[in-house]
Amino acid sequence: MNAVSEAALTTAIHVNGQRLWDSLMEMAKIGATPKGGVCRLALTDLDKTGRDLIVQWAKEAGCTVSVDQMGNVFMRRAGRNDDLPPVMTGSHADSQPTGGRFDGIYGVLGGLEVIRSLNDHGIQTERPVETVIWTNEEGSRFAPAMVASGVFAGVFTLDYGLSRKDVDGKTIGEELQRIGYAGELPCGGRKIHAAFELHIEQGPILEAEHKTIGVVTDAQGQRWYEVVLTGQEAHAGPTPMPRRRDALLGASRVVQLVNEIGLRHAPLACATVGMMQVHPNSRNVIPGRVFFTIDFRHPRDDVLAQMDAELREGIERIAEQGKLETQLEQIFYYAPVPFDKACVNSVRAAAERFGYSNREIVSGAGHDACYLATVAPTSMVFVPCIDGISHNEVEDATIEWIEAGANVLLHAMLERASEPG
Repeated sequence: MNAVSEAALTTAIHVNGQRLWDSLMEMAKIGATPKGGVCRLALTDLDKTGRDLIVQWAKEAGCTVSVDQMGNVFMRRAGRNDDLPPVMTGSHADSQPTGGRFDGIYGVLGGLEVIRSLNDHGIQTERPVETVIWTNEEGSRFAPAMVASGVFAGVFTLDYGLSRKDVDGKTIGEELQRIGYAGELPCGGRKIHAAFELHIEQGPILEAEHKTIGVVTDAQGQRWYEVVLTGQEAHAGPTPMPRRRDALLGASRVVQLVNEIGLRHAPLACATVGMMQVHPNSRNVIPGRVFFTIDFRHPRDDVLAQMDAELREGIERIAEQGKLETQLEQIFYYAPVPFDKACVNSVRAAAERFGYSNREIVSGAGHDACYLATVAPTSMVFVPCIDGISHNEVEDATIEWIEAGANVLLHAMLERASEPG
């Protein structure tokens, strides 16, 4: 096998776009939904089936596979100097309940395609190359999101990560054991030379501006909250309107408040109530308890702090007005993330080498790369998705975009994996 210097990188070294597309479509059969999407919630039997197939493909590509205590799967292609810290890529294989065929899994299979393409071209990298499946990125079954990459980066403790529960009370640790992905490798504490994550944009900017590649420079900060409003259940008929302590009415007012906060800090702020559980959820009972979630995002930490203050003041006012008790807990936070300039430049240079139209972009979504950036030089590669739609069964992309992103990933990784110790 031959080594490739940065000067020798040409478009003759490229991925097999059709093979990558076929792999994505094969994975899309696992947990397929009627509208063309997927449902592979973290650590379910379908998630195990998907992981098993990816591991099989990785071994067929000559990778060694290891699993850490949070179930993160590392698929490693050896380097000429295999003791050097690796160049890493990857994303997640779990999905939303009504997820798409590309969110997360494109980054995993794009990384696998990099390894397959290195094999095709007979290239030996100086450093090892690794592709990773990060556990529970979505945060749909187990909150918070990106918990396993967070443990890897030291943001959360291992005990915290393993103890996260779903709505049925099952923990991440229990489900990892059940599906056979409770590894023994320590989670974190490893040196990484550089890391990249390939992902669909999940927004409309690239497609609207006819750009093929998003060179991701930063990621928005996020705050996630869980809120409980408690009033009093009462009969919907005999209870006069002025005497009611309606928890759902209070929650509705908080939903309006959240929307107002987002609009007040436009155009970069995002504010969402995405989940709500009403108790006792009976048609002729005034709701006595409502649980719901709030998601705040902004690329400036001071603005996020202001949004937090406005939320707390507003909930206190609404609770007093409705004679409600409140519990407000911030369960997830990370500050805005500036990605490594050298890694960003590697992405930009690769896009230019192939002649792909590109622009700098800030990620509006959270990604495992955001936590990885706290322990390793990291950046991301975005490609468009049709109409900017994601977290939806109709999420879609073209094979041309998919191939272009993987080509950029291949060259960015090759450049960094060719660097000596």
